[in-house]
Amino acid sequence: MFVSFVPFVSFVSAARPGAIRGRVELRRIAAPPERRPSVAELGSPRVRDVPDVMRSVVYLESAPRGAFEANEGGHAVMDQRNETFVPHVLAVMIGTTVDFPNSDKFYHNVFSLSKTRRFDLGRYAAGHSSSVRFDRPGIVRVFCDIHSHMNAFILVFSHPFFATTDGEGRYHIDNVPPGTYNVIAWNEGTSTDPRAVTVPDGAAAELDFTVR
Repeated sequence: MFVSFVPFVSFVSAARPGAIRGRVELRRIAAPPERRPSVAELGSPRVRDVPDVMRSVVYLESAPRGAFEANEGGHAVMDQRNETFVPHVLAVMIGTTVDFPNSDKFYHNVFSLSKTRRFDLGRYAAGHSSSVRFDRPGIVRVFCDIHSHMNAFILVFSHPFFATTDGEGRYHIDNVPPGTYNVIAWNEGTSTDPRAVTVPDGAAAELDFTVR
């Protein structure tokens, strides 16, 4: 009699990515710099947006293994509108090219003296745009040499595990491999101490921050 044998196979399910989510509470709020009106507009100052200093960035201090294998960079935009950089805080990965369009009706200049990425785009008129590629991780302060009250931040990361908070201070970092990580919250140049959190298999870990 013929007997068929089926080999024993052990099926082990792969670890499923999870997430880190929570809220950042700000105990102090940075005041935007005062705008100095020009002689031409005395008595009727132009409309000006207020920088959104409430936005924070939450990120993993160190990336899990394999996080550097999928670095595609891409494009992002930091607009110049109503004498304000929009968004005030931009978080990107290395390799990203950031466009700086001028949406105002007058000239702007975009420059940075930061060690992470030093640049000066010169002055350009309404409707024009210029770009900068960011290839090193770090924090870049952005200014306009025509309007001294204009400033912004670009945070450049070597991994994709970061998130910018919404209008209520909430954040959500997706596709995090299960494991224990140190997480940091940043706002207007101030960072919290790293806090450890364990991401479970296929689920979300909760972690709130207070920036003082």
